[in-house]
Amino acid sequence: MKKWKIALVPGDGIGPEVVAEGVKVLQAIEKLDNTLSFEFERFPWGCEYYIEHQKMMADDGIEQLKEFDAIYLGAVGYPGVPDHISLWDLLLKIRKGFDQYVNLRPVRLLNEELTPIKNKSEKDIDFLVIRENSEGEYAGAGDWLFKGKKEEVVLQTGVFSRKGTERIIRYAFEEARKQQKSLTSISKANALNYSMVFWDEVFEEVGKEYPDVKTESYLVDAASMFFVMQPERFEIVVTSNLFGDILTDIGAAITGGMGLATGANVNPERNYPSMFEPVHGSAPDIAGQGIANPIAAIWSVAQMLEHFGEEEWGSVVVETIKEIIDEKKVLTPDLGGKHSTSEVGDYFVEKIAGKLHHK
Repeated sequence: MKKWKIALVPGDGIGPEVVAEGVKVLQAIEKLDNTLSFEFERFPWGCEYYIEHQKMMADDGIEQLKEFDAIYLGAVGYPGVPDHISLWDLLLKIRKGFDQYVNLRPVRLLNEELTPIKNKSEKDIDFLVIRENSEGEYAGAGDWLFKGKKEEVVLQTGVFSRKGTERIIRYAFEEARKQQKSLTSISKANALNYSMVFWDEVFEEVGKEYPDVKTESYLVDAASMFFVMQPERFEIVVTSNLFGDILTDIGAAITGGMGLATGANVNPERNYPSMFEPVHGSAPDIAGQGIANPIAAIWSVAQMLEHFGEEEWGSVVVETIKEIIDEKKVLTPDLGGKHSTSEVGDYFVEKIAGKLHHK
């Protein structure tokens, strides 16, 4: 039997509500598959913890998490705690501490009624964004000079190392080769004459080792337009930390909204645990009402299962999500339904249990 230890960091707002449904799905799979076992430990870190302790997580939090096979994060951020604190002192601390340099964000339309784009079908919007997740504009480098004076100057430095740039681009090429799909690089070399010129050169250099992979390269402004107007251009996309952050929110918008957006923060070498999360944020305006959409959190469970090598179960989870959306019987209000977060989770478990052909 394969035993997986999962650290739960439900976090803030709707985070605990949606993580509970993801855990419910994993426990259902465990009952259906006698080769799998999941062990969970919950950590109370987040903005409430910050208000009480003046820190987002325990001082030895990274050491505590190191013992797990994966981290399942709900959301961080809440009114009263500045966003840069909740982001840097927990989410980015874990990403950097565990060298989770690959961020995987699927952009897949599960039902054509969900997209605001006219005349686009499910086959038109189905691609993967691979975002550099450890440096770039999120490296935290810069300076604040002459603060509060007339001469005040703020410097935000994007950090693009040879190691960091090459490894994310190589990872993307490997993924494109494995899936036999095209690879598109997105940068902005016409304006960012150091970092993005370097990015483009590395992309071209690494690409010579993959003559079987068809490539494209777009400026980020053109790519943003194509995400909306011609999403069928894309199969696998690789881009920098900041551009990836922005573009994948466009990806969420064209596939049905943030309630369906999931992300994996991966350390491919598996030296450290990887982290899986819905990326919709803590949504404090609806927290505690039981109406949060758990589908993104459940989709991140599928990503976790794939990371564990359980691709078949990962596919079952995603296909079940699609079935539920297609049926329209049991959905939360953001998708036009009238059901609660837990009712969607319960129905999901019921649907999976009904797949008697599996295992």
